[in-house]
Amino acid sequence: MQWESRATVKVTCHDRVFEITVRGEVDYEENDLLQAAWDEAEETALPVTVVDLSQVTFADSGLLNALLDSWRRHRSAGRELILLGPFHPTVERLFSLTGTLEHFTVTDSRARAMRADDI
Repeated sequence: MQWESRATVKVTCHDRVFEITVRGEVDYEENDLLQAAWDEAEETALPVTVVDLSQVTFADSGLLNALLDSWRRHRSAGRELILLGPFHPTVERLFSLTGTLEHFTVTDSRARAMRADDI
């Protein structure tokens, strides 16, 4: 059986910020990729995690659940989680239909996300 992911997940450590960049179509098949990124963010425990969703063209409840779980863990540890957009219309719709966007700090500026104290 041949399997190819329709998404990529890249992690980068900056001075105070752990950045997770997600691209493509994210559904249940990419849970392992996302879990590895979340685990690394938890391990490094930098004060801020930025999740760049600006290149995500599709997302389902799996991504949303992972984001909400990470938000809860960050909040309980006194760390900040920031979502970076702008969001593709299908991702915006997922947040809109579920009413969950209000839980997150969101910015469309990568520069501002990297300087989390400005948000």
